[in-house]
Amino acid sequence: MEELRLVLQDIMNIDLIQVTMSGAKNPDGCVKIKMRPMLRRDQVYFQAEEFRNNQVFHQNLETDQAAAYVMEKMEHHFKQLQAETKRENVNVLVSKKGRVNVKRQRLKQAKEQGDLSHNRKKQYVLPEGTAVPFLVDLGVMTREGAVVKSKYDKYRQINRFLEFIRDVLPELPKGRQLTILDFGCGKSYLTFAMYYYLKELEGYDIRIIGLDLKKEVIDRCNQLSRQYGYDKLDFLTGDIADYEGVSEVDMVVTLHACDTATDFALAKAVRWNAKVILSVPCCQHELNGQIRSDVLEPLFRYGIIKERIAALATDALRAELLEQQGYRVQMLEFIDMEHTPKNLLIRAVKTRKMEDSRQRYEACRDFLGVHPSLERLLCEQSEVKGKIK
Repeated sequence: MEELRLVLQDIMNIDLIQVTMSGAKNPDGCVKIKMRPMLRRDQVYFQAEEFRNNQVFHQNLETDQAAAYVMEKMEHHFKQLQAETKRENVNVLVSKKGRVNVKRQRLKQAKEQGDLSHNRKKQYVLPEGTAVPFLVDLGVMTREGAVVKSKYDKYRQINRFLEFIRDVLPELPKGRQLTILDFGCGKSYLTFAMYYYLKELEGYDIRIIGLDLKKEVIDRCNQLSRQYGYDKLDFLTGDIADYEGVSEVDMVVTLHACDTATDFALAKAVRWNAKVILSVPCCQHELNGQIRSDVLEPLFRYGIIKERIAALATDALRAELLEQQGYRVQMLEFIDMEHTPKNLLIRAVKTRKMEDSRQRYEACRDFLGVHPSLERLLCEQSEVKGKIK
């Protein structure tokens, strides 16, 4: 590690562009760290971004602290380091036995330094300065592409949702038309955003179907779709539980489908073998009326606490059931469009691995004394599939 310490003495200064530490020894902890210099009141600091559990944590360090921080992380947590400076690239590999291999490459031409301000301007999926028709009609953007100040939260929310989609694009099939179903699409802000991003910006051949119970809302969405020339974006009036318009789907989106409507959407997604599921559950009342536990009775005495525990239990058990169906599930924080300030988004990606967690699931379910609808729906589908075979 002495050679690494000497390298850090050379590069931890204002000429550093970025350090990236990867190859985590424990994938359940911090999986990656990025570090860059910044100027604040003419003082050089180093901002570290730690990526863990689908969240990013920041801390600002002085030069000596930053070097010690990198040394500690490379000694105990990571196997690889890449550093870019204005004048050289540095690669560091740590073997299983702790041997450190350092390679330094001098650049023929110096690189330009990036923005060293503390709060750099975020690069959004739908960038400012480019007018997007549906955002203009929503009043989020002006016709010149500037974001209206009072609508900046909505602009940020739409972009956050598109980031969730961007992350899973490698999981979607290529070379054919993709089918996406949006259950409970409502006014369809995010449905239009999905179509514009995937079709116009990424060039995917897609067909999106939005489904909602409100006919007047669906009529308005179809009118806007034709107005924008989105010929493969259609909206239908109908119920999630009864919809049978497709036999196979690549992505299912369900945002704020109330209570067990989310379960019907998830079960349909599994039946259609959807590669990706994005779900923001809403109004999880079912388990709130069922949940019973003598051990947890002191918590359930308070209605608001019982309601929150039931909602979290609902989504956790949904995630377990999806994993049993061969999905890799993440629980992500999502900024809600209309209601509460923050919400959970369930992102599930189809894999070949079936999670053997039946005993764990049943133990939790029975402890809470609940009978989730998603379990019943999946069992019914499995029985029907067995009869067909």
